[in-house]
Amino acid sequence: MTLDVLLADDHAMFRSGMRAILDTQDEFRCVAEVGDGSAAVAETQRLRPDVAVLDVRMPKMDGLAATEAILAAPGNRTKVIVLTTYDHDEYVYRALHAGASGFLLKSLPPEELITAVRVAARGDALIDPSVTQRLITRFATAVAPPVEPRELGQLTPREREVLLLVAAADSNAEIAAKLHVGEETVKTHVSRILAKLGLRDRVHAVVYAHLNGLVRGE
Repeated sequence: MTLDVLLADDHAMFRSGMRAILDTQDEFRCVAEVGDGSAAVAETQRLRPDVAVLDVRMPKMDGLAATEAILAAPGNRTKVIVLTTYDHDEYVYRALHAGASGFLLKSLPPEELITAVRVAARGDALIDPSVTQRLITRFATAVAPPVEPRELGQLTPREREVLLLVAAADSNAEIAAKLHVGEETVKTHVSRILAKLGLRDRVHAVVYAHLNGLVRGE
């Protein structure tokens, strides 16, 4: 199966570098390279790639506004990964709120870009580990402990267990090994958790778990 990818960054050399990385994998096909957010939105709507990789800082329309426009479009099926040189919290929150499937720093190793595109394409999501740790620290050090949301009562004990492992950034394979079940069973649990809690993807499940005090800081 070929995955179509759109790259948006105002630096042509960086775009070329990303394309060179993706071109090492037969499963990827770069269908467009653009240099601003407006073009990213237009080309995504025209080409409907599986994944769009957007830089935050671009002319005409920044990557966050472009992400919001792409993901809010009726019938959109494109997953968006946001790349940035800066790990400002407001960028993270805005990207996650818009429904981005990834928030990564541009300093990431090449193999992590490949992984990120694969993860996004299959409907999962991820954020840079350093950003995740900072968010977790912020949530864990909140002064007032949050009240557990009522919807958590819909989860079975096993689903709650899976949610905690997802919040710990375990992959489906790692969760399956820890619980001694198959990966398909884990996928089913994750899908049910997301549906019951009204969450978009795994990233939002991680944030949800920490915001609601399910994971305690050490």
